[in-house]
Amino acid sequence: MTVNKVIRSTAIGVSALALAFFSFPATAQAAPTGALAKLSHSTAASQLSGAGIGISSSGGCSNRNNPTCTSLDQVNSATIQGAITLKNASGCGLTVTGGTETGHASGTYSHWNGYKLDFSMTSCLTNYVTRNFTSIGGSKWQSGAGNIYYNEVNHWDVTFYNCGGC
Repeated sequence: MTVNKVIRSTAIGVSALALAFFSFPATAQAAPTGALAKLSHSTAASQLSGAGIGISSSGGCSNRNNPTCTSLDQVNSATIQGAITLKNASGCGLTVTGGTETGHASGTYSHWNGYKLDFSMTSCLTNYVTRNFTSIGGSKWQSGAGNIYYNEVNHWDVTFYNCGGC
């Protein structure tokens, strides 16, 4: 069978060939590592729970289309690994209060697209971030890995471009 026949045969064949023949360099312009590995809510919640990270929802639900829920559906694997890295590095108790549910600001690196999590405001987390990361103006700090921590007064909004050195 020729390559042309494989490509014409199915979309799966095209995807398989594309994955086999193209590689993307790890540059600043490349998509963040793990960004495209999406998780279900149950898988992400299980990983967080296994690491001792809680999840809280004001609506007591996990429906991605309900803004009062805390959903992890379609979160990036690197985001969950970043939260686990944060927990391990800081030694702080962490609780996720915002995930991929609707109601957050839009954008490429948004909650909806799986890059952001909100964490309960605690003195332990605040002290860790402000003592270990670089202030980049206003209420924002940047970790050595490039992730951004934004103090939104009643919670920490964290953009995970990567897993934070996992």
